[in-house]
Amino acid sequence: MVHSGPPLRVGILGAGGIAVASYGVLPNLHHYSDTVEVVALADVDHLRAAAVAAEYGIPRVHRSIEDMVAGGGLDAVANLTPIPLHHRTSKVVLEHGLHLVTEKPIASTLAEADELIMLAEQHGVEIVCAPPDLLREPFRKARELVAGGEIGRVAFARVHSSHQGPGGGPSGWPSDPTWFYQRGSGPLLDMGVYGIHQITGVLGPARRVAAFSGITDPVRTVRGDGPFAGLQIEVTADDNTLFLLDFGDSAYAVVDGGYNLHASRSPRVEIFGRRGVINIGVPDGPELEVFKTDLVPGVDGWVDPPRPIAADSTRAAVGRAIIVGHLADVVLGGARNELGADHARHALEIMLAVEISARDNRIVELGTTFDHGSSTRQELP
Repeated sequence: MVHSGPPLRVGILGAGGIAVASYGVLPNLHHYSDTVEVVALADVDHLRAAAVAAEYGIPRVHRSIEDMVAGGGLDAVANLTPIPLHHRTSKVVLEHGLHLVTEKPIASTLAEADELIMLAEQHGVEIVCAPPDLLREPFRKARELVAGGEIGRVAFARVHSSHQGPGGGPSGWPSDPTWFYQRGSGPLLDMGVYGIHQITGVLGPARRVAAFSGITDPVRTVRGDGPFAGLQIEVTADDNTLFLLDFGDSAYAVVDGGYNLHASRSPRVEIFGRRGVINIGVPDGPELEVFKTDLVPGVDGWVDPPRPIAADSTRAAVGRAIIVGHLADVVLGGARNELGADHARHALEIMLAVEISARDNRIVELGTTFDHGSSTRQELP
């Protein structure tokens, strides 16, 4: 985005991994130096916050969100706190009339999400909610292809939204991963949310949910040689979840959200239509590939879209900073908010419905929706 005015003045809440990892916000915000200026940082660990602020030249350091917003001079806050803190801290941001970027999920209950959306509307500010995948070219293109009927009527999709769990890999984990495995967090909220956003972003709002969920091992041991190697973690949140989404018109998607996926040779997302297939995130392959029937009469085959359709190196290089850059595009440039609060609320309702469905052994109807921007209900054979 070309912008000639002053940049968006942003405060960063949280100095943990999402803030400072190589893929995180702060190491990559220089890509948005013309539209974003980080003017403050807050974290309950004041020493850590001071060290991070010194490293990235952030002039103000605070111990809490309340202190940071009271200091003034902000247009927006990026909320990078752990999952259970999202609602309380985001509420403070919105009550002060500031734009909000928040990590996923938007909140822990629908009532909390509704409250945040109401506050944003009252103060005339924007909410941009992670995950950022829908800003990336493969998902943008997949959405165009589906909406344009390029693979015919969608029948079903498979979505991988799992990994081996924090501390579950051989390279260790830099911080205490215990909270990831506790009630109020867990892989559904940590990882399943990616698959939910991805497939609903491409196909549109879901209508019903059916799920299975449970705990595979009641105690996890942190692997690797990091500072928490050997730590025994009591698992109180389900760490293995599989669920089915019903989009209506006999279109379904199966999504996994757990901490048990050590490796996979399958694409991250597979979408199967009556006239073709879309794969996104092919291991050791293109970021997007398409199979089409009757490329020429009687001949079916794979089509590897030419770059930059297959991958968007610029967007991929900016890591998690892309969500802050997107807020700047929306606020300063009038861009459409592709990561809006209504979609985040719909994803949250799906996660809550997954828990209910697995617990009560029943299908759960969904009541929320969001503006998908295009229809995927193709009247195609």
